[in-house]
Amino acid sequence: MPVNPMRTRRARTLALAISAALVGLTAPTLTATPAAATTTAYDSTYYKNAIGKTGTSLKSSLHTIISSQTKISYSAVWNALKVTDQDPNNSSNVLLLYSGVSRSKSLNGGDVGDWNREHTWAKSHGDFGEVTGPGTDLHHLRACDVQVNSTRGNLDFDNGGSTVTNGGGSLVDSNSFEPRDADKGDVARMILYMAVRYEGDDGFADLEPNDSVGNGSNPYMGRLSVLKAWNDEDPPSAFEENRNQVIYDTYQHNRNPFIDHPEWVEAIW
Repeated sequence: MPVNPMRTRRARTLALAISAALVGLTAPTLTATPAAATTTAYDSTYYKNAIGKTGTSLKSSLHTIISSQTKISYSAVWNALKVTDQDPNNSSNVLLLYSGVSRSKSLNGGDVGDWNREHTWAKSHGDFGEVTGPGTDLHHLRACDVQVNSTRGNLDFDNGGSTVTNGGGSLVDSNSFEPRDADKGDVARMILYMAVRYEGDDGFADLEPNDSVGNGSNPYMGRLSVLKAWNDEDPPSAFEENRNQVIYDTYQHNRNPFIDHPEWVEAIW
């Protein structure tokens, strides 16, 4: 029996349509898309010795670059945070890490309802306290609600837990803290900045990320695999980019390279 060419074309078209539909039903990937490569105005100047490198070579180059900084005292951090963390919609307020609350700049202190200075790299992880250097580095210090800060304590970062009271959707369990979604990338990039900036060659501990929680007083922060995913899931925001610029222009004169180049997280780790 002769083949009907019209029927053959219709059958082929139907088969292609069914195939396309089945592709659309494929389960979504469970991993975050790696951060896309970026270019900045600083690539030919500030970062010129790091461009094109990967792995330990990139980390070493960035360490040299960002270690050139102006240090400030811990008491000076109060006024600096009023500038770096200013609410773009209300110049009288700061935006608080973890909760996302906008609060009056004047309410800095230690009482309930105040905001204080949160060390995202917990100061006990490496035992650097509030010493000028890692203890006062604005690239990991953020304004934070006093009670939420206390709840986070010195916990490592990971997914899961119970809802933090007034925490904006943040979660906590016995050995880890999960920031609200809008702050996850911020936290990851602050932690990884600290790991590159402080390599043990300036009298301070060699800070490193690892894939553990419950790191205690060891100079480690986890969980690295989760931080990498957060970096991809929550790209740098305008607030974060402005903060990086203010710290560079006005205070420390160094930059967080992972805000400028979030893809460098995967390139190093």
